[in-house]
Amino acid sequence: MEKHDWLAQAFEENRPHLQAVAYRLLGSLSEADDAVQEAWLRLSRSDMSEVSNLGGWLTTVVARISLNMLRARKVRHEEPLEAAELEPGMREPEVTDPEQEALLTDSVGLALLVVLERLTPAERLAFVLHDIFALPFDEIAPIVEREVAATRQLASRARRQIRGEAKEASADLAARREVVDAFLAASREGSFDALLALLDPDIVYRADWASGKSRVVRGATAVVRQSRAFLRLARFAQPVLVNSTVGVVVAPRGRLRYVASIRITGGKIVQIHVMADPAVLRQLHLSVLSS
Repeated sequence: MEKHDWLAQAFEENRPHLQAVAYRLLGSLSEADDAVQEAWLRLSRSDMSEVSNLGGWLTTVVARISLNMLRARKVRHEEPLEAAELEPGMREPEVTDPEQEALLTDSVGLALLVVLERLTPAERLAFVLHDIFALPFDEIAPIVEREVAATRQLASRARRQIRGEAKEASADLAARREVVDAFLAASREGSFDALLALLDPDIVYRADWASGKSRVVRGATAVVRQSRAFLRLARFAQPVLVNSTVGVVVAPRGRLRYVASIRITGGKIVQIHVMADPAVLRQLHLSVLSS
């Protein structure tokens, strides 16, 4: 077998792993594809005669490429998780392969993808490579150009932000999580009776859009009646900690669109506040709820 053919075969054997690494680092299927393709181009131009672990070499290359892409994103002040209006005609973001990206998002965890976007590029890389892919810190340190001890600190800071700290006691948090899970399940099923059973009769629903417009709806029946637009996006919603209490993010294929803070009293939802302004979303502290 010729050298090029052997490299191509070996690369294809590693592609699923490389795709998984790049997707978790970048949160975008199209960008992950670009990173993996760039890794192939570098492999095809490199002398591999002294490389004993091709998989490890490729993982490092994909990580470096992804880190550079994350840094470039920050320099350009891009907002990959830019918010949009929740209007009846709103179109979901187009992606190269929506079905594949939806599957990837489910496998990674929608809430984790959203929170990973809040980390610095170096923190994200240290956490993903160590905590998800079990790379040792002495292999990660050269990629982020830090000492091993400093790389450990990057992952530790990322871990604290991802896990967050709840205001409520664990039992209260679990009870609130159960109500939010039931609310999302009823929304996905379009079960208006189940939704009514979860809402306080005097619930207040407030939505603040990116355009600056606001809408306030009062009363359980009125809230359920106007919630049809949200039902369409409920499959992209997941519970998270919002400013240390249970809330919801709506992120079609990992792209944050809305955050809802939810107030629960006596097992009933008494207030829902939906926020869509990117400036407001950036100020919220989001972290992943433990299962």
